[in-house]
Amino acid sequence: MPHTPGWRTRPGSFVRTALATLGAGLLCATALGSPALATTGAPEETRTSAASSTARDDQPALTPPMGFNNWNSTHCRAEFDEEMVKGMADLFVQKGLKDVGYEYINLDDCWALPERDAAGKLVPDPARFPHGIKAVADYVHTKGLKFGIYTSAGTKTCSDIGFPGALGHEFSDAQQFADWGVDYLKYDNCNNQGVDAKQRYTTMRDALKATGRPILYSICEWGENKPWEWARGVGQSWRTTGDISDSWDSMLSIMKKNLPLDEYAGPGGWNDPDMLEVGNGGMTDTEYRTHFSMWSVMAAPLLIGSDLRSAPRSAFDILSNEEVIAVDQDVLGKQGGVVSSENGRWVVAKQLADGSRAVALFNESNTPQRISTTTSAVGLPHAAGYRVRDLWQHRDTHTAGRISATVPAHGTVLVRVSPDRDWAALPPAVDSGVDGSAIAEAGNEVRLTAVTENLGRRPVRSLSTDLTGPEGWRVQADSRPGTRLLNGGATLRTTWRATVPEATEPGTYDLELTTKYREPSGQQVSSTSPVQVRVSVAPGGGTTYLSDLTPLATANGWGPVEKNLSNGESAAGDGKTLTIGGRTWAKGLGVHAASSVEYYTAGRCERITALVGLDDETGERGTVTFEIRADGEPKASTGVLGNSQDAQELAADVSGAETVTLTVTDGGDGIDFDHADWADLKVTC
Repeated sequence: MPHTPGWRTRPGSFVRTALATLGAGLLCATALGSPALATTGAPEETRTSAASSTARDDQPALTPPMGFNNWNSTHCRAEFDEEMVKGMADLFVQKGLKDVGYEYINLDDCWALPERDAAGKLVPDPARFPHGIKAVADYVHTKGLKFGIYTSAGTKTCSDIGFPGALGHEFSDAQQFADWGVDYLKYDNCNNQGVDAKQRYTTMRDALKATGRPILYSICEWGENKPWEWARGVGQSWRTTGDISDSWDSMLSIMKKNLPLDEYAGPGGWNDPDMLEVGNGGMTDTEYRTHFSMWSVMAAPLLIGSDLRSAPRSAFDILSNEEVIAVDQDVLGKQGGVVSSENGRWVVAKQLADGSRAVALFNESNTPQRISTTTSAVGLPHAAGYRVRDLWQHRDTHTAGRISATVPAHGTVLVRVSPDRDWAALPPAVDSGVDGSAIAEAGNEVRLTAVTENLGRRPVRSLSTDLTGPEGWRVQADSRPGTRLLNGGATLRTTWRATVPEATEPGTYDLELTTKYREPSGQQVSSTSPVQVRVSVAPGGGTTYLSDLTPLATANGWGPVEKNLSNGESAAGDGKTLTIGGRTWAKGLGVHAASSVEYYTAGRCERITALVGLDDETGERGTVTFEIRADGEPKASTGVLGNSQDAQELAADVSGAETVTLTVTDGGDGIDFDHADWADLKVTC
């Protein structure tokens, strides 16, 4: 199959058709500026599917909506006002976000006064919006953008103040929105008085339709009643999860809930895992790239949730990556599906309209990992060679059929892969890295094995590798660090020895593997990949409280893991006394599902013991499961525990294990209220 030239070009050079083939006048404006992907050379069934999805001119949101919502960055604070909203519209134009497809400027909660007027109408807050909502909508429209608003399918909205909701006022409120020039409605789920969800959301659908104005309808039901099973034809998107927060653990938890729902998404109806946090500052740029990559692979709505007036340049670089946006906006409308997921190595593949596949190699773990799949596994037909386009590095290579990369902790490599009869004109893909991380104590040596593989069919020459460490570390190769020729499909393995200085404090230390080689064209290539060594102190002899030790790594569903306190969900130290079934403990860990805490035991320890359960502060809600793992192998677990249960004894034989990991998962009802305590947690060595 010949490659499709539409994605071979440099970023920013896509032909701008604004998806004109989808028809004019669509409610979503079908992502103005998004690249249209040709179907030339795609299999017949793919072309037919893509054509059928583009033929429904009367169906809104044929691609996921893109825009802005203020909630993640402002909530109800004073900075949410008319000037902010206008400023976002200005920045969409000035920063080129409009040009790459973002079009909605949406208000969230707190835009209204707490009471309706005497006629039962909604009243905009005059302090926040002195010129009214219509004036703001008109301003947004002058920028060639669209305007959205928020209310709830209840008697009150979700803020603590509780502004008027639309339950019982659907037709009146919908008409007000239409009169103001609203193009998008986010419809929340608070204070719903127990009225059937489908009934509440269908009533507003009918009310919006009765206005005669096309208004994109975003159902924010939090996934409570499985809207993916009934909301197609009611709204154009439906929330599949609770609210996202600006943390790795929140984003990861939400992503995992949304991924299995791929069969329900498609043109005109999208699974919505909530807004983007990119630029809000709670994650690293690596994590934000993962966030944006995975939302795009999942064909999710892309609604910017940061205050762009203060966002760093890196946020704009991520949010405006046209090649990643093209994956989200692909006209075939497929949500990516999980190909494999093991030990934190995820492969998620999305079929695209031109027959290619977007493939996300996602590393959930806290250490670099090599993640691999094949063109066959992601659904591509057999071919002599394949083009691999790295959508973050903007570079083309070829592969004989393996797709592989050493991915940093919490990182994602996103590629677009297609059979290509011109593969020989492309350089071979070469992956080099050290899988995982080593653990050592200060003053000791640690051995690492670097693996460099030529994934293509043509050789590379003069290949060399070099591993460097922090100042004061001694690093040397114990085997050959290079080769004159690395043929297609061949692998070079090099063993390195790193000596940790005596005074090194516990923590994770970054080393760097540099690989250099010459492509068949003679072009010199140099690449680097991260390597980690975790320095720790093993427990001494006897029995020790684990909360007195420094863990190797932690992950937590909400807030940090707390030492000797319950989980407070926010800053470290904001928890309370560990309390299960009325009993209290001074020592232990307070966590929130899903949680993982890893300790170094160096093969010297024998037994872990604890009293576990849900903290009393959760009331009568929440269910969790506790588990102890030794070197990744399950050793003991509780089964599902609820809040009505007293503390349960949990003990595990961990003899000979280098690491011990304590995990808490939700009991199948989501992670809300899952404050879990590892009380009286001890290790015997």
